[in-house]
Amino acid sequence: MITLNDCAQLDRHDPIAHLREQFNLPPDVIYLDGNSLGAQPKAAAARTQQIVQHEWGNDLIRSWNTAGWFELPSRLGDMLAPLIGAKSGEVVVTDSTSINLFKALAAALQMQEKKHPSKKIIVSERSNFPTDLYMIQGLTDWLNLGYELHLVDKPEQLTSAINKDTAAVVLTQVNYRSGEQLDMRALTAHAHAQGALTIWDLAHSAGALEVDLNACQADMAVGCCYKYFNGGPGAPAFIWVAERHLPHFRHPLSGWWGHANPFAMHESFAPTPSIRRALCGTQGIISLALVECGLAIFQQTDMATIRRKSLALTDLFIQLIDEQCATHGLKLITPRDHARRGSQVSYMHPHAYPLIQALIKRGIIGDYREPSVMRFGFTPLYNSFVDVWHAADALRDMLDNNNYEINAPKNTVT
Repeated sequence: MITLNDCAQLDRHDPIAHLREQFNLPPDVIYLDGNSLGAQPKAAAARTQQIVQHEWGNDLIRSWNTAGWFELPSRLGDMLAPLIGAKSGEVVVTDSTSINLFKALAAALQMQEKKHPSKKIIVSERSNFPTDLYMIQGLTDWLNLGYELHLVDKPEQLTSAINKDTAAVVLTQVNYRSGEQLDMRALTAHAHAQGALTIWDLAHSAGALEVDLNACQADMAVGCCYKYFNGGPGAPAFIWVAERHLPHFRHPLSGWWGHANPFAMHESFAPTPSIRRALCGTQGIISLALVECGLAIFQQTDMATIRRKSLALTDLFIQLIDEQCATHGLKLITPRDHARRGSQVSYMHPHAYPLIQALIKRGIIGDYREPSVMRFGFTPLYNSFVDVWHAADALRDMLDNNNYEINAPKNTVT
């Protein structure tokens, strides 16, 4: 049996344990929901004050130049790029994941219409995060060009679903509900063999896994900055376009920030040759600037170290639940195989929602997803091995003693 002392020993030998001190974490809270909203970097409050009081309050409009506001989407994109296997000049931080997915899919379909107009199938998973499916449905309905969305029920069905009629494949690398990781390299290679383009949603993998978009020869990718990148609630997202596709990347949201010469004020749109063609309009500078506070912490380590700790944390949690809760009907839906696991652990239980609410009341914050899924997200930058032990022990205590309200009313946001 693993003891609390064993976990404390693991923390003492953790090479990135010191990074926890750079986050504001309430002393009475164990935060296991960084896969939904990351914790606040301590630098965020001072950065906000600097922008509001000095850059905006004192320097006013001059800050577009003196504070580098106009270049911020590109500069942050270059900071983020190495964390997802991208090159400088391939990423911008902007807009939301949903809007960026719309842009990427619109561009991919336009590329295919020019080369392979008969390809009309878009492949995704039924269990993909709903907004991705909604954006696909919305764009294809609006285009009214005969596109069809084909959904598979299991990952192993993807290779047969992706065929010569497929125009684009839209997949999330790590499933938001189960934490299962798809094989980006193999699926991208298969899609290319069928003449399809790939768009990867990295919302639940960027900042937690060793993502390598260029090595996998992916085409486009999107993701958010408010989860593992700790950019703050509603932080701008990012979009990546492989360098080879930039000359052909066009989307219908052609705002002035994506223009080749935005301050010339021409009446016709001409896209910039750079990744900034993925931008639309004026950016929200305060929220955009806070993304840098989270990304700066990543510069003090590397993704290989982060991934090793992620796997160690999730291995520990699974082992503790195996040891302590085996008789309580918990069903693990996250793969045990490291190659197929993200940075969360999910269990199904008939009383998943009341159990999560009871844990939250104890200061152990995970979250719930339909149907009957408890999610526990492990962020290596600030979660400790002792956190894991206390979380598993609290869940055991609740299940052993029925210390939860079975009919707990559901919150609007679960």
